[in-house]
Amino acid sequence: MMNALLRERPVWFATGPLITEDEAQEMEETTYHRPVLETEVVELLAPRAGSLVLDGTCGGGGHTEAILQTGADVLAFDQDPDAIAYATERLARFHGRMTLRQENFRDAARVLDELGIIGIGGALLDLGVSSRQLENGERGFSVMRNGPLDMRMDQRRELTAADVVNGYGEEELTQLFRDLGEEPAARRIASQLVKQRKTTPFRETMQLAKAIEKIVWRHGRKHPATQVFQALRMEVNDELGALADGLSALIGRLESGSRIAVITFHSLEDRIVKNVFRDRSHQFLDRPEWPEPRPNPDYKLKLITSKPVEPGENEQRANPRSRSAKLRVAEKL
Repeated sequence: MMNALLRERPVWFATGPLITEDEAQEMEETTYHRPVLETEVVELLAPRAGSLVLDGTCGGGGHTEAILQTGADVLAFDQDPDAIAYATERLARFHGRMTLRQENFRDAARVLDELGIIGIGGALLDLGVSSRQLENGERGFSVMRNGPLDMRMDQRRELTAADVVNGYGEEELTQLFRDLGEEPAARRIASQLVKQRKTTPFRETMQLAKAIEKIVWRHGRKHPATQVFQALRMEVNDELGALADGLSALIGRLESGSRIAVITFHSLEDRIVKNVFRDRSHQFLDRPEWPEPRPNPDYKLKLITSKPVEPGENEQRANPRSRSAKLRVAEKL
């Protein structure tokens, strides 16, 4: 499934948003207050006053607030109840123009049907894990703060990171760490973890992080367990599957002339978004064995960004999380 989504090996390497311990400490006081590429998102998404924009990843409400300030209304989703509570309080002054739901954006079509909404005037996805989630040890995302080995963005889900680490076979873990974490030492880490869990199952984040640090020595500022933690988080939350489903659902509900904007933080996500936008922006398809090009049945989009938009130097310095961000935008025909 994953190979079909990616189509080809990513050509740039990043596993973001990756931040060092020092940068994480610096960000503690600004949690939820630094939406990435905020100006670029509003400019390229171009929401129309009075239209309804779906923000599929509300987080702390930074992008949601910027969209509301343009005069558009917002239907905002987030899997995390903490994010919903925070955004509800922060954006209370927009009461009547904003609706918040604890949902995964992959279920956008179902929620829109429940609300009786046929079309939307724009859509935004800001993918990955938030600084708030990384800083809360109890959520289990961080290699720097101890807590249960959880990593569920929506704690109504059953599968946890502990289930994966203690239940998957060695080959499954190797493939997981290699494909989702892009971890060069995937096989060695998987082999050692399988051996260690026989006597002591992994239950806490620091227990796992320290075990990986003994297998793969630290080089530089990045913790050696970072990429394994990323892979576990993406598996637990089925992030690539949700992205593929969500893109299809949101594009299907966009009104003509409306746009979808997606911010990714690593090559796996970016590859999926790039492929979906590309495949739906060609009017004709052509193959060597065909006598002539054929109409593309999925032709629905016009590319607004031929190349991804990236943060400038000032934003990267002010917000380390933004370093690996890439923004792609397309318009519904």
